[in-house]
Amino acid sequence: MSDEGPDSIVLRYLRGIDTKVDALRDDVRDLKARITAVEHGLNAVRRDLVALAEADARQQASTDRLGDRIERIENRLSLRDA
Repeated sequence: MSDEGPDSIVLRYLRGIDTKVDALRDDVRDLKARITAVEHGLNAVRRDLVALAEADARQQASTDRLGDRIERIENRLSLRDA
């Protein structure tokens, strides 16, 4: 039987497919690691946004309290039209 029989041709194709599957497996593993890193970064950005929103809310509450105090001072000093 010759070396180019149907079995050897099939084996050659199967080896080629196996090599390509191995390369794809490595690529998918790399992509999974990169996506995980992106997800971690996105979560960090979300945490930063929440922290900024909380700081903004605190600043707004402080501004509101200052406005109330200024209004009381103006009323006591009769600087505001009643």
